[in-house]
Amino acid sequence: GDVMKESARIAHSVVKILIDQGKLPISSSVIPHNAKEREERITVDASEVYKRYDLHIHVPEGATPKDGPSAGIAMVSAIASILSNQKIDNRVAMTGEVTLTGKVLPIGGLKEKLIAAYKAGVSKALIPMKNYERDLDDIPVEVKNNIEIIGVSHVDEVLKEVFVK
Repeated sequence: GDVMKESARIAHSVVKILIDQGKLPISSSVIPHNAKEREERITVDASEVYKRYDLHIHVPEGATPKDGPSAGIAMVSAIASILSNQKIDNRVAMTGEVTLTGKVLPIGGLKEKLIAAYKAGVSKALIPMKNYERDLDDIPVEVKNNIEIIGVSHVDEVLKEVFVK
């Protein structure tokens, strides 16, 4: 409920900050232009893009409880993907809470999440560095041998790993 909504708000704010800092290149094809701008071929600054979009994040299967902030880096990645017109590699799983400064915080249930990722056939999993440092011993060897598990501390690191190269 409320934690998920707050995670979505934070993800949106983090992407705005990345745009403003020039860390997230915006594709000109995704910047909406009004009729006058199109007619007069007016160039709109990329930092305007988030002011021109009405963002709505929908997390389906409402009957399934989703209370934690674990989807933070996934939400940042999804918004960044849309605005930069870069595709996310569907073989990458990710989990982690995000702060307004872009720091990635630890999450619970890592073992279960990585087992599910393994069963889904992912090849890479991005997890919070704190979880990487303290929880990898709990992960089954079969999972660790088949998924490249990468610890991340900041969304900058996440965005370097998630897009199709």
